[in-house]
Amino acid sequence: MIYLNDRDIRQLGIDWPKLVETVEHVAALLQTRETVQPLKPYLRFGDPANRIIAMPAYVGGNLRACGIKWIASFPGNRLRGLPRAHNTIVLNDPGTGMPLAIFQSGLLNALRTAAVSGAMLQSWLKRRPGRNVTAGIVGWGPIGRAHLSMLKALLADRLEWTLLFDAGGIDPASMPDNVRGSVSIATDWREAYRHADVFITCTTASERYIDEPPPPETLLLNVSLRDYMPHSVRSLNAVVVDDWREVCRENTDIERLHLAFGLSERDAVTLKQAIHENGLDRFPEDEPVFFNPMGMAAFDISIAHRYYKLALRDHAGLPLEP
Repeated sequence: MIYLNDRDIRQLGIDWPKLVETVEHVAALLQTRETVQPLKPYLRFGDPANRIIAMPAYVGGNLRACGIKWIASFPGNRLRGLPRAHNTIVLNDPGTGMPLAIFQSGLLNALRTAAVSGAMLQSWLKRRPGRNVTAGIVGWGPIGRAHLSMLKALLADRLEWTLLFDAGGIDPASMPDNVRGSVSIATDWREAYRHADVFITCTTASERYIDEPPPPETLLLNVSLRDYMPHSVRSLNAVVVDDWREVCRENTDIERLHLAFGLSERDAVTLKQAIHENGLDRFPEDEPVFFNPMGMAAFDISIAHRYYKLALRDHAGLPLEP
C-alpha cells in the first residue's frame, strides 16, 4: 500500500484540464451500473456544527476504482489555527478488496471540488464560445484558492478580472504571482456578486447572507451550499445539482428552496445532463445558472485513483508493509 499526502500530490502535479476531464468522464457514468455510491451518512457528536462524512464509491468503465473518502469538517478549527477539513481516502483493489493506497490530503479534496466546478463552467461556456469572464470568489480558504487556480488554468487570458472577498480579510501577499495583476480585493460580497459573470461561494458562513437576485446570465457556483437566502434565488429556473437525494438535505440552499417554495427534483437539471445532454439549452441564455454540488464520492475516488496511477509511474509516496 502507498501513503500519499499534500506534498506528494503537488509533486505529481496539478493538471486542471485532466482533472476536469476525469470529472466529465465519470459524470457520464452516473445513474448507470458503472457507478455505485450509497447515500453518505453524517457522523455528528458533541458540537452539532461538526461532522464527519463517509463517502464510499465504485466507478467502473475504464477506471475500475473503489474505496472510501472519510472527511471531517470542524468549522471551529480556524480559531485554533487548524484546517477546517481533514480528508482521508482509502483505495481498494476492485478485484480482491486489498488496500492499494491511503491519502491524507486536504489538497485532494480541494482539487475534486474545483474540478467539478470546472466541468460545470465548461458546460456553461459551450453557449458562449470565446467569451471573456469576470469572476467573483467569496471565501479565500483552500477551496477558494483552488477555484482561482482552476479558473486561470481553464480560461487563461479569457479570465479578465477576479474580485475576491473574505469576511476575515485577505492578505494581498496570499495571491499567486500569475494572477496578481488581474485580481482585486472587494470591499464586500455585493461588489463581487454584482460584477461577476461567474460567482463562487467558498465560505464557512454560519448564516446565509446573499439577499438579492443575481445579475442576468450569471453562473453561480454554490460550492458552500448555505450562502443564499431562499428569496434571492426563488425565481431562478436553471437549477443544477450533482445529485438531488444528496443535496436536498442537511440545511442546504436546495433544501430551503424545496421546503419554502416547492422546488422539486423534476425542476432541477443534473450535472450529467448539463455536461453530456445539453441540459442548459432548455433555458434562455440570459437565465442565471445556479449550480449546487453536494459532492459525489465517485469523483473523489476517480481523482484519487488518477493520482495513485501517477504515483506508481513516478515511484512517489511512501510504501507501507502489511
